[in-house]
Amino acid sequence: MSAERGRFWKIPLTILCILGPFAAWLGFGERGLFRLYNTEMERQEYVERIRELAEENQALLEEVRRLRSDMKYVEAVARRELNLIKENEAIYKFKKKASGPGGPGPESMNARKGRKERTPQKEVRSNDGKQ
Repeated sequence: MSAERGRFWKIPLTILCILGPFAAWLGFGERGLFRLYNTEMERQEYVERIRELAEENQALLEEVRRLRSDMKYVEAVARRELNLIKENEAIYKFKKKASGPGGPGPESMNARKGRKERTPQKEVRSNDGKQ
């Protein structure tokens, strides 16, 4: 009976010794399943990046179209990016008062009460660059 038992274990061990390295090669080899999985994840990241770039490209094409045809949009972009102003237009700049080292100053107290205590400084610029 022990001889039969010994023979019974030899067959599965032989199969395991043959199939074990083959299974390890399929899973961990150069072209194995883990490598395939990592490659697929990388491909999905690239597909997502391509989609994002296509959307960005469409937005840029739309902006180019508007810059070529819509003069109000050109004016808005120039005002925003180049800080251009119209004739007889005034720009007001407000300076923030800093609280002292002793804690919050009266400015913050007024701000909590809903009062504004800023002193406007009028700066008038014309298109020729004079102030």
